[in-house]
Amino acid sequence: MNITTFAKRLCLLVPLIVTPAAWAVEMMPSPPQLAAKSYVLMDASSGNVLVENNGDQRLPPASLTKLMTAYIATLEIRRGQIGENDPVTVSENAWRTGGSRMFIKVGTQVSVSDLLHGIIIQSGNDASVALSEHIAGSEDAFADMMNKTAGELGMSNSHFMNPTGLPNPEHYSSAHDMALLARAIIHEDPTHYAIYSQKEFFWNGIKQPNRNLLLWRDKTVDGLKTGHTDEAGYCMVSSAVRDGQRLIAVVFGTNSEVARAAETQKLLTYGFRFFETQTFYQKGVELAQAPVWKGTTNQVKAGLAEDLTMTLPKGQLKKLAASMTMNPQLMAPIAQGDVIGKVEVKLDDKVVHSADLIALEPVEEGGIFRRVWDSIRLFFYGLFN
Repeated sequence: MNITTFAKRLCLLVPLIVTPAAWAVEMMPSPPQLAAKSYVLMDASSGNVLVENNGDQRLPPASLTKLMTAYIATLEIRRGQIGENDPVTVSENAWRTGGSRMFIKVGTQVSVSDLLHGIIIQSGNDASVALSEHIAGSEDAFADMMNKTAGELGMSNSHFMNPTGLPNPEHYSSAHDMALLARAIIHEDPTHYAIYSQKEFFWNGIKQPNRNLLLWRDKTVDGLKTGHTDEAGYCMVSSAVRDGQRLIAVVFGTNSEVARAAETQKLLTYGFRFFETQTFYQKGVELAQAPVWKGTTNQVKAGLAEDLTMTLPKGQLKKLAASMTMNPQLMAPIAQGDVIGKVEVKLDDKVVHSADLIALEPVEEGGIFRRVWDSIRLFFYGLFN
């Protein structure tokens, strides 16, 4: 495929990530104003924030903290550091932890899998402490792991002091950060994500329900977690899928269990009604070939480092225009992953999205004859161009 053909196809297919303000869409209503301190609506595929209010404000996350606790636990399982069936001995420290509980008993052994269910479904503080001690040796050491992981996920407005979310002045997060964490949970480990959709969990003779009311009210909702303290108010992170599109909604600081579900539903309804998402190209797919000088081959395959996914108001795809440019006079050697060009997507002459084109394969430096011959060609090329 030549560059001209690619550019024509791209005008129709290139994905775009923008905020509603960039579109000035006719007939599209303003986002709902929620009775909450902070909220964010994010598309799970693109990571585009569709609606937000005080999304980066640092607030107490209450039991939303357990999303990070569970994420680290599943990460350790996938790395082979712990096993689903490993027995965890319940310490007195874990047993004595107040707040919502799984009701594990001191000195008994509980499997990692059961503790994970107790954390996600029952919001057990005792289970959170027990699993954190099993993974890191102590709550403090586990908090260090939490903060390191937060940094890796780009959660720049989060700091954790414990695995439970019990109040601490230095323990905080934000709606945007929680959406980032939820997105990682959903994408990285679908098997364990299925736990978040379970409506109840039976342990130690006690059956406790999942506090996410939307699991009963909206069949498209399949997670994630609720939280509440007097300081934080009622908080929730939820996700739903409709017609192949997944959205993540986060609300902080509503005034009741019913309110957090209702306000979350407003966000989800707005997002699914007025936005659409589609992935057209996946990373690593050849989109064009670029000329290379002084190499063992005279062309290199060009593609994208990340999926090209668009999230935009419905019906706006036809307004896009796109172009592709290659860096001038690409010289070997070229390493796989080197940036060799750029795609720009425009709306009404305004660039609304750009992405680097990378080399999908290495190109080694050619022999002496090839290098000399291309030097001569470049000399004359420069004279006439």
